[in-house]
Amino acid sequence: MTTTYPPLALTMGDPAGIGLDITLALWAEREQLSLPPFLFIGCPAALSGRAATLGLDIPLVRATPENAAGHFSAALPVLAVPCPAEAVAGVPEPRNAPAVTDAIETAVSLTLAGRTAAVVTNPIAKAMLYDAGFSYPGHTEFLAALAAQATGRAFTPVMLLAGPKLRSVPVTIHIPLKDVPAALSEDLIVETAVITEQDLRRRFGIARPRLAIAGLNPHAGEGGALGAEDDAIVRPAVERLVARGIAAIGPLPADTMFHDAARATYDVALCMYHDQALIPAKALGFDDSVNTTLGLPFIRTSPDHGTAFALAGKGGAKPDSLLAALRLAAALALNERTEGVAA
Repeated sequence: MTTTYPPLALTMGDPAGIGLDITLALWAEREQLSLPPFLFIGCPAALSGRAATLGLDIPLVRATPENAAGHFSAALPVLAVPCPAEAVAGVPEPRNAPAVTDAIETAVSLTLAGRTAAVVTNPIAKAMLYDAGFSYPGHTEFLAALAAQATGRAFTPVMLLAGPKLRSVPVTIHIPLKDVPAALSEDLIVETAVITEQDLRRRFGIARPRLAIAGLNPHAGEGGALGAEDDAIVRPAVERLVARGIAAIGPLPADTMFHDAARATYDVALCMYHDQALIPAKALGFDDSVNTTLGLPFIRTSPDHGTAFALAGKGGAKPDSLLAALRLAAALALNERTEGVAA
């Protein structure tokens, strides 16, 4: 596939999970899929071992960002980040946690330097990383911290689930449901919406994004009868967005936001908590939705599923979401270069 940008940086994720399986499966079908070239950043031994387990004959080549695309048609290019311990399919190993995070750090560094076009992350197992001292709630927060360390600027990362039928953003993410009302604020909703609107314009190429803002409570609070937060927090936030010239409506009852006719009226749904955004996203596009992080100085996408340890090494893992993540990352990178916008 001919490109006008550097290769994508694809991290290995947890080497015991299905990230290796789906990476190998996609490269094996690279020509049929017109797969955008990527540089796999991770453990060569784990990748070749998984290929043997799956009965795949996949040649690997040690590569750099500068020569990865040239190798891509004949061999899977790898930038080595060795695992301290053997990677066994389906058996997470805390001793390999440093390699998992090192691969992510390397991908971010290369992309910020312009040597790779975007970061595409295979799934990680947060519980295993926590056991090894990882202090971030997830990928999203870790990526924001790496961006801040590299640039000296603070970033507010925004999680966007992008599927063929729906784009959705959770305003609050990895916190217990009972903590959501206290965590919500006008400022948080406005900041999340502004970042979303800006990145939909500059990276997704939507000239004037339309934002549908969900209410927190059933029926968007029913005029206060079912909770005060929608009138006290969400509605004033929407009014502030409209005053800024952003095409925002809400608060809307979440139970009527996601049917076909409703989705045709907006470009993205902003939801107040994790499951309010992710349940419709996964119901409408489980195999081909993409998790992308907005608000960072680089493009990042990821398949919208986990490590699936029970499937690792067995040949049944579907690569559709990783394929969608690679294609979206390539499209966003091309959009930025076409528009002359620096990440």
